[in-house]
Amino acid sequence: MKIRIAIAGIGNCASALIQGIHFYKKEDDTIGLMHYKIGSYEPSDIKVVAAFDTDRRKVGKDVSEAIFAKPNCATVFCENIPMSGINVRMGKILDSFSEHMKDYHDDKTFILSDEKEPTKDEVIKILKNSEAEIFLNYLPVGSDEAVKFYAECCLEAGLGFINCMPVFIASNKGWSNKFKKRNIPIIGDDIKSQLGATITHRVLANLFRNRGVKLERTYQLNTGGNTDFLNMLNRERLKSKKISKTGAVQSVLKEPLPIDNIHIGPSDYVPWQKDNKLAFIRMEGKLFGGVPMNLELRLSVEDSPNSAGVAIDAIRCCKLALERNIGGVLHSPSAYFMKFPPIQMNDDDARKGVEMFIDGKRER
Repeated sequence: MKIRIAIAGIGNCASALIQGIHFYKKEDDTIGLMHYKIGSYEPSDIKVVAAFDTDRRKVGKDVSEAIFAKPNCATVFCENIPMSGINVRMGKILDSFSEHMKDYHDDKTFILSDEKEPTKDEVIKILKNSEAEIFLNYLPVGSDEAVKFYAECCLEAGLGFINCMPVFIASNKGWSNKFKKRNIPIIGDDIKSQLGATITHRVLANLFRNRGVKLERTYQLNTGGNTDFLNMLNRERLKSKKISKTGAVQSVLKEPLPIDNIHIGPSDYVPWQKDNKLAFIRMEGKLFGGVPMNLELRLSVEDSPNSAGVAIDAIRCCKLALERNIGGVLHSPSAYFMKFPPIQMNDDDARKGVEMFIDGKRER
């Protein structure tokens, strides 16, 4: 049995996820997975049945071709992807496109399609006709109105919702209550990487706390060359991202740091880095006797496969919730897979909660 998903935003993250669905077809190819099976579902049981984008190089193309279209630059680790028979539909623009991106060369940025935008009723009809069960939101950071548009469509169509970016849906009581009232599962907000800057920063902050080291100041600076980093050059679109990333680290501290002593967020766009993300973390503290110490770390990862390694588990957990008739926020999966869940947990507790949820020993 397949897990039928719809995706908004056929960018690098969607490319890595769809490549992974085809890459992990054999049980002996399990490197890089947190779980090969969740319930009865393997990665290859996920099937894309509807897709939306607004770039003219993707709209109208088969999903298997669109994931490799410009400006995507994700690492290609699975080349022989068969035609899916699913064409990318024109999506809703709203605030999903930042005007400053028109100033860049066309193989680096979006080229807006001139196809007619769908209405809410048309999107709902597409989702219902495709028999999609779960909706994956991969829209750009800062797409507040566009994300809310698709969230409303999912509520009307009855799809589980996985919010991979920092517009606060699961962590907003008004929105989460809507999903609970309709008995529709939701996982969110803002996906963690499998082993990225935020999860590493959290682990180190927790280590300081457990070893009695007082953390006094810290920063996390990130650079990358994909369209996500280009989009975030518009600092107005960064507000929710900084809140999400900062909150994820502050939540594991005994006492939150004063805002002047913590800086976490995307820092700059470096085109030649493409989908590679560099994270620079510095932590300053005091240990025994008040003696000062500091730690510096440089992390280099391919950004989109790092995200897909988590999304592939979130999708299958959402499917279990649908089968078990569980609606509303899935708290353990949200805490483990996302940076800004409604209820923050330390990562060990969140992982245990997910394992219990998978085994049916914990409802959410």
